[in-house]
Amino acid sequence: MAETKFKERFDVMQQQEDIDCVIVDKVFASCQQRECFPKIEVEIGDKTFGRIRFRPGFIVPNTLIVTDTDTPNFRRVRFTVRIPYQVLSPSGKVITEDYLPDILKDIIIYLPDARDEFEFRIVVETASDELSTPIKTGNTLTFPVGTFIIVKVVGTVQLLIPTYGYCPPPPECTEFSPSDVCDDFEYADFPDFFPPQLIG
Repeated sequence: MAETKFKERFDVMQQQEDIDCVIVDKVFASCQQRECFPKIEVEIGDKTFGRIRFRPGFIVPNTLIVTDTDTPNFRRVRFTVRIPYQVLSPSGKVITEDYLPDILKDIIIYLPDARDEFEFRIVVETASDELSTPIKTGNTLTFPVGTFIIVKVVGTVQLLIPTYGYCPPPPECTEFSPSDVCDDFEYADFPDFFPPQLIG
């Protein structure tokens, strides 16, 4: 009976528009937080500082702990977030690499019951930036950092979605070819060989 109803619904949807069945990572729940580090210090020696580049944060392996709560389908989730950063020279070379201080998370988030074979994943996304201009004192670089964190509960599911068909063929790739100084020279204007003369 349920299978018949689904087929009827599927047929109706298919008449209205093209649809496809796709396997995707679905976000079941998410929440945002922020952390502020007023003073990060790093030794860079006598090198000249250019900028700081932050890399994607990640959950430190073996720190994720998920436990039940009194509220159905909500879990207590604890883990440690670690964010790498690089100090770069003005030319973009890495002077040194380090991590911001570890961020300990202890949150309640929607994580529904599912069959044993279905796997939920806890993932994080980070966006970090300097809150003011870094200052170099001696061999030490000091700077404050603000970090935005999004925590997501993700599971791989099969979804029925509207579709417009396959993507169009992409354009041709551009082949790399080193420039030849003689190519430009071939089309350069011919110079005047003689000095200007007085026309009177």
